[in-house]
Amino acid sequence: MSVAAILGAGVMGSAMCMPLADRGHTVRLTGTHLDEMIIESVRANGLHPKLNVTLPKQIAPFQHVAFAEAASGADLIVLGVSSAGIGWAIDRLCDVLPGPVPILMITKGMHPQTDTLHALPDYVERELKRRRGFDAKVSAIAGPCIAGELGARRHTGTVIVSRDMSEAQRLAEMLKTEYYHPRASEDMMGVELNAAFKNFFAIAVGWAAGRLETLPPAENRAFNHNAAAIVFSQAIKELAMLTRALGGREDTAYGMPGAGDLYVTCMAGRNSRLGNNLGRGLTYKQTKDGPMKGDTIEGAELGAAVAVSLRSMMDSGLLKQEELPLTVALLDALTRDAPLDIPFARLHP
Repeated sequence: MSVAAILGAGVMGSAMCMPLADRGHTVRLTGTHLDEMIIESVRANGLHPKLNVTLPKQIAPFQHVAFAEAASGADLIVLGVSSAGIGWAIDRLCDVLPGPVPILMITKGMHPQTDTLHALPDYVERELKRRRGFDAKVSAIAGPCIAGELGARRHTGTVIVSRDMSEAQRLAEMLKTEYYHPRASEDMMGVELNAAFKNFFAIAVGWAAGRLETLPPAENRAFNHNAAAIVFSQAIKELAMLTRALGGREDTAYGMPGAGDLYVTCMAGRNSRLGNNLGRGLTYKQTKDGPMKGDTIEGAELGAAVAVSLRSMMDSGLLKQEELPLTVALLDALTRDAPLDIPFARLHP
């Protein structure tokens, strides 16, 4: 069996303890500087206070200052930090890794350049090569996975992606249990783009529930699911277009990393709550200054990070703006503080 060191003790990083421990691997869970209370709770009684489960007894908890100890002799590093923390995580890896150790990223996001986007694992791999001089295999995990359900050992299907298919297959075999069902892929751009952008598009799907609150009550107490379904369908189509334009496999958008992950993301969470507020007529700034002050909203942070790149690709013709009306509406809402106006008449059939 292997030794896995997880960096990031949030709900998703900690939920990954379950399949790793259940397969008999040694698991060392290291919190970030924001996770100190979580690690103290796990040390005291095993209870993760945000995941609301008791972690397996063989999990060894470490504070962030002891990451070097946790990573010593590890066969696998699992990155469970937020996208905003990826720079901090790269610094920690450069500080403690003596050589190339396989890395599996839970972190979702894209690395933007002026006129394109790069998959985040590729960026991490390049940074380790540039700063430390070694070639580490950096893979990623994506797919429809709610941390609380994985923490409760509910059936969960995910995709593990690597530029090296044999590495993706090795990691999938390392993690699979009777309830955790990883599948291997080598479509790095397709899987990572969908994993990141599903948070972005979930904001638009959440708009429908918020808009319902502003409508006069219907005689038959109708909801607004029809509108949400139209937006959901459009989101998948635009995921496919973005994936194809950036060199990924279009069919990835219709599988677990795209449609599947978008579905579970729309069920709850901060991206949907932001959409709800926008649907009620608030702007993004008003929402961040008010009901969601202090909240990290990964779909909104992604939109802000990639806006310049996407608009540049539209200007150059790499992306066709008229085919991405939902993307344009979201970018305007998130970066220009415009109302989120869903252009229903221009959505695809």
